[in-house]
Amino acid sequence: MKVTACLLLLAGSASAFAPASLPSKVGTSLPYSTAAQAARKSSRHVTSTSKSDDCSISSITDDRRRFLQNAAAASLAALVGSGIASPETASASGGATAGKYTTIPIAKRRYYGRVQEAVHEFLLMGPAIVKGDMTDPVVQDFFDVSKTVIVEAKRQDVNGQCTKKDATCKGKEIRDSRYNDMKASMYLLGNAFRINQTKAPDNLPTVQAAKKFFKVMDNMEKRVVKKPSTSDTASQKLYLEALDILDTYLDLVELPPTDSGNYDKEFDTKVGATARIM
Repeated sequence: MKVTACLLLLAGSASAFAPASLPSKVGTSLPYSTAAQAARKSSRHVTSTSKSDDCSISSITDDRRRFLQNAAAASLAALVGSGIASPETASASGGATAGKYTTIPIAKRRYYGRVQEAVHEFLLMGPAIVKGDMTDPVVQDFFDVSKTVIVEAKRQDVNGQCTKKDATCKGKEIRDSRYNDMKASMYLLGNAFRINQTKAPDNLPTVQAAKKFFKVMDNMEKRVVKKPSTSDTASQKLYLEALDILDTYLDLVELPPTDSGNYDKEFDTKVGATARIM
């Protein structure tokens, strides 16, 4: 008899915790305060009854948990119906607007410095290119994979204590050519200039211009690195072709052209707090 009474009590408590049906129309609000009062009364009723009839506390707890989950879902539906949390408002933080309002500003802070420094060093090769001298140190340094520090070395001690076997805890810096870093930063910056997240990177005008520039410069790199010459007219033509493509790319990523005087000085390649055009 006690088991039968307990089962009947649990069935009653489940019905007591059942939430009111959701409104058929989105604009209808739910009687949240009435549901909350009913929940508190039902909770007290179930608690007192469970003590007298020695029913399982864990079963009643499960019923409460299910009720709270249903109440939360009902509250969310009410908010959507009132327009406070409409689907249109939620989707405004991503999707088609993500590239316009979030991705591009972040990409500018990350890559503007690196791209502008690369353009600065690219233009420094101009006088040597005009002479046709690909053996010039400025030209060689631009393509030298051991010349430019891309990532500075950082100490790896823990709370001021060195745990490494060599007892120095000095990290290793990452080096590469300025041209390779230019390719990476130009591609990443160009990929950020999108109005939606469904368009493939290769279909973006910015990425297309960057890859066109890379193709020309890769051919020049092969000539400069493998067989540098003091009268390389072919590399001169490649440089001039790449210069025109670079101006197209810079315009697409909202940077000044190469002849603006903006790149006459060096740039900080670290991530900045703002999109720097120095």
